[in-house]
Amino acid sequence: MKLFSKTRASFTLFSGLLLLTMILASCGSANSGSSSSSSSSSGTTTSSGSSAATNGKGCTKVGVLLPETATSARWDGQDRPDLIADIKAAIPGATVDYSNAQGDAATQQNQADQALTKGDCILVVAPSDSAAAAAIVTKAKASNVPVIAYDRIIQSKDLSYYVSFDGEQVGKLQGQYIVNHYKDFTKSSKNVVLINGSKTDQNAINFNKGVEETLAPLFANGSLKKVYDQFTPNWDNPTAQTEMEGALTANNNNVAIAYVANDGMASTVIAALRAQHLNSKVLVTGQDATVAGFQNILKGDQSMTIYKPINQEAQATADIVKALNAGTTPTNVTSKSATTDGGSVPSLLLAPIAVDKTNITTTVLKDGFVTKAAICAGIPAGTDGVC
Repeated sequence: MKLFSKTRASFTLFSGLLLLTMILASCGSANSGSSSSSSSSSGTTTSSGSSAATNGKGCTKVGVLLPETATSARWDGQDRPDLIADIKAAIPGATVDYSNAQGDAATQQNQADQALTKGDCILVVAPSDSAAAAAIVTKAKASNVPVIAYDRIIQSKDLSYYVSFDGEQVGKLQGQYIVNHYKDFTKSSKNVVLINGSKTDQNAINFNKGVEETLAPLFANGSLKKVYDQFTPNWDNPTAQTEMEGALTANNNNVAIAYVANDGMASTVIAALRAQHLNSKVLVTGQDATVAGFQNILKGDQSMTIYKPINQEAQATADIVKALNAGTTPTNVTSKSATTDGGSVPSLLLAPIAVDKTNITTTVLKDGFVTKAAICAGIPAGTDGVC
């Protein structure tokens, strides 16, 4: 019995070792197959076993994330349809997932997470917050998903590309308009109010830099006097009105020029001026070439705006998406933009255009950016040779 027990125990041990060896061999074979699949040049392997694009190559699912709709009509009215149409034209059969953060950085982060979960393999992001959106780039990079910053830079050295208009040049054009026309408004005052955009948007900082540099000689020689300089959280239009009301109160309504960063805020700044019977008596700048902005210009309440041909920006972005899909380097990227974390992002910066009542016809109307019927609604016929 003892001999039999010993023999059975040895047989059992041998069988167990043999079974363990077979299991380990089987696992090694499975792991080897998985590794080969995930390192394939055609893409990574998802949990369902299907192949996904890596670094955008072969990608046909693009996520477009825009920042808000409250402060400017451009985002939903022009950027959204242009981007969707151009990306689909660039990659036949492509799916475009669109989201809008409505001014909330946390919402945009959640929308980016959802886009990645859905399998979007290229992201086009106009950040609600340029710094906070760096987390979107980090998470996307971990999934080999390239991110194109659209219109507003994202503060991340891991950003793939950046497409926008030259922000400092926007501010310089606004400032140069003031340089060229301030004498028409400074008969009784030299005071200048600056209502800037949001500090969470690097563009607003660039606009401010451009206008400050351009006006610096006039501030230095006393031709103009800066009495108010404020960044406006979230580009909020009602806040801009409150800021202008405060500036008027602090200076006994003695203001000659209101530099305002965009048309949305310019409309509420004009409302503050109108309440004091100062509309059309103060030079007011703007940006975005909106219908409301042009109506303010035609009424004489706003002096100028900045036209940024959004169709060019959207098409340039679609061209980069197409290159990523093909696994090639975009040919339209011509410069680099610095980020606050020490990065240098391949960029395409388009040229903005200053527009006032003298060149509405030859710019935005000629290009079909806005219609004559829209900007002339409620404006007397014959106004400035436009309506």
